Amino acid sequence: MAAYSVQVFNAAGKFRVVSTKPMPGQQWIRALVNAGCRVEVCTSQKTILSVDDILSLIGSKCDGVIGQLTEDWGETLFSALKKAGGTAFSNMAVGYNNVDVEAANKYGIAVGNTPGVLTETTAELAAALTLSAARRVVEADDFMRAGKYDGWLPNLFVGNLLKGQTVGIIGAGRIGSAYARMMVEGFKMNVIYYDLYQSKFLENFVTAYGNFLKSQGETPVTWKRASSPEEVLKEADVVSLHPVLDKTTYHLINTERLALMKKEAVLVNASRGPVIDEEALVKHLKANPMFRVGLDVFEDEPYMKPGLGELPNAVVVPHIASASKWTREGMATLAALNVAGKLQGLPVWHNSNMVLPFLDENVPPPKACPSIVNAKALGLQVAPPPSKL
Repeated sequence: MAAYSVQVFNAAGKFRVVSTKPMPGQQWIRALVNAGCRVEVCTSQKTILSVDDILSLIGSKCDGVIGQLTEDWGETLFSALKKAGGTAFSNMAVGYNNVDVEAANKYGIAVGNTPGVLTETTAELAAALTLSAARRVVEADDFMRAGKYDGWLPNLFVGNLLKGQTVGIIGAGRIGSAYARMMVEGFKMNVIYYDLYQSKFLENFVTAYGNFLKSQGETPVTWKRASSPEEVLKEADVVSLHPVLDKTTYHLINTERLALMKKEAVLVNASRGPVIDEEALVKHLKANPMFRVGLDVFEDEPYMKPGLGELPNAVVVPHIASASKWTREGMATLAALNVAGKLQGLPVWHNSNMVLPFLDENVPPPKACPSIVNAKALGLQVAPPPSKL
């Protein structure tokens, strides 16, 4: 990008900080300005900036950058940022698969991320995809808008009842457990989950809610911890994927495992696209028209595998799991405070999943960086919990 347009805030600021994209809200800008930063926001209409684009933005003098998960942050960019005098980078995302942390370590660049604000928002989107797929909402909406509805019919867009069915969770961490709670409380679904670690919190919640239902004369909900993903796929009516993405979960859902699922099951993915072999999924959806899927993420984003977008039994949305106003503004604020804190020499917050104190606009944020993923590698100081201050 030979030339780029930027919007500048606090032009006389001591530190030059670049944001590769405009971000929601104003709190993040205030956080940087209050830390003495000159903030330059790239306003290019290009959806995804290339490495060369970002090199142009960094220039010869740059103290920190806020980037996006669509960008390739590796050796080239961290080397350039270091050469420009930079010491801080933050993804506006909880994940950082797009970041070569080892390269950042090599150049002494702190890498921030934004956990702690996506749990309920992402779980809600997974629940929305579940309902949309199970009750064929998108198909029915398209039908209605096309002017095809000329009267009620007994078999028109018959879908799946969720109440009393079994929801399967693969990856019962914070988001997976939050989603499970929503499905249990909202639809009285039973739970089967697979995770390398026991989720006592989820088990205790389902047990307590089951006891409550029993006390009201209703059928109690139950939980079961599966010994394998295959067990979940075989038994569940709805399967929602919430694992981390690594070599063990790449194409976790493939031809063989899809074949284990019920013919009218619903599969939901709001985690990472490559967890599913998308070509295998397209073939399965074509062969099993009553099998339905709800996807927020894709194997080769922003692209879908050929045929997926034309299938009526697939609900597809463009990676919007975190797209609630509160969450996106919170992510922007946390990313800004990661960079601002590092530039000010502040320690790292003691618990990156307890970040609400950073988001209250009515009080100053804690004097710490909310979340630096390579803090240990860089030998950064960690702030003690507030009770010990």
